[in-house]
Amino acid sequence: MSKLNWILATVCCLSAVGIRAADTPAREFDWMAGHWCSKSDDTLIEEFWLPDEGDVAVGVGRTVKGDKTVSVEFMRIETRDGVTSFVALLPGQAPTAFKLTASGKHWARFENPQHDFPRRVEYRQTDSGLHAEIAGPGRDGKEKVIGFDYRRCVD
Repeated sequence: MSKLNWILATVCCLSAVGIRAADTPAREFDWMAGHWCSKSDDTLIEEFWLPDEGDVAVGVGRTVKGDKTVSVEFMRIETRDGVTSFVALLPGQAPTAFKLTASGKHWARFENPQHDFPRRVEYRQTDSGLHAEIAGPGRDGKEKVIGFDYRRCVD
């Protein structure tokens, strides 16, 4: 058996028994790649996720109100020591990691119960684009959910 056939047979067997091959996180989340926009009134919210390459999915977010940038966020999805996490980095803050707790085809949930807000970050592909959601305790102690419905930006 050639080396290529042996590799293909091994991958097929691993897939058949439900053991996931060592996909890189960037490839697992390739459905998020692209330039995503949500616009309402004078506010534009964008996320740009780089195409899959290497072992880390990389994204950047920006919110613009009128002609002023009011927030910027750098994001990555990575696996360290067997744990896949969404890591958010906002200016002036330490990176915050949210552990992958559930996922399926074209959706993922990340959680960090020790964080103040949000405690949950979710992404899912929809027929019309990409839906993102953050959630956690509101000021009244009840769960507060903020959704973002993105469409592909026209560049």
